[in-house]
Amino acid sequence: MSGALLEVDGISVSFDGFKAINNLSFNIDSGELRAIIGPNGAGKTTFMDIITGKTRPDSGKVIWGEENVSLIKKSESDIANMGIGRKFQKPTVFEDQTTRDNLTMALKNKRKPWAVLFYHSNADDRAKVDDIADEIGLSDHLDRRAGDLSHGQKQWLEIGMLLAQEPRLLLVDEPAAGMTVDERNHTVTLLRRAAETRAVVVVEHDMEFIRNLDCKVTVLHEGSVLAEGSLDHVTQNQDVIDVYLGR
Repeated sequence: MSGALLEVDGISVSFDGFKAINNLSFNIDSGELRAIIGPNGAGKTTFMDIITGKTRPDSGKVIWGEENVSLIKKSESDIANMGIGRKFQKPTVFEDQTTRDNLTMALKNKRKPWAVLFYHSNADDRAKVDDIADEIGLSDHLDRRAGDLSHGQKQWLEIGMLLAQEPRLLLVDEPAAGMTVDERNHTVTLLRRAAETRAVVVVEHDMEFIRNLDCKVTVLHEGSVLAEGSLDHVTQNQDVIDVYLGR
């Protein structure tokens, strides 16, 4: 695996005869920040569905970690417990609970029924919540009801809830959608900081956001990798211009 944290090798999947993913291969290393771009229908969401166990590929391999564990037959919960966290485009938080409660509930603790039922916050957990709140920029909003946060703040809270689970790989779907310029800039900082201690894959359409991430870019088209490299490199690729940027 050449040190890769995640190796996707030759995966394909079809839905009613339509090949959503076509012999796609992709590697990401620990501590790497990667952006994925491509036109609608390129296979970006299906690609993440396969990694997280929501969709089973018809062929190919998905190999995880230093132990080279196959994820193909693992359940979504097993994959999450192995250290792969996913954030969908629309933020999903417990709106009637405070920011602090949301982060506390997401902490990587024992999930057995009795442990959950009789859970009491302790100093270590409170310190972890404070650290995460500081990292995502919500330290001043810990006691606010999550439903009262702005759209961007809810996005950060959900990212924080994923960080609380201590993932080794974070998959983030269109985090800049619906954000103000200041919120997008803060999100760039947040994701770059997160990638210092884990791998982060960001699916996004906002080219300025991608440029500010300043990372390697993978372009998908018709379920395959069309181009890969720096943003300047892929945006000068004529095939990328024809199928994506030219639109």
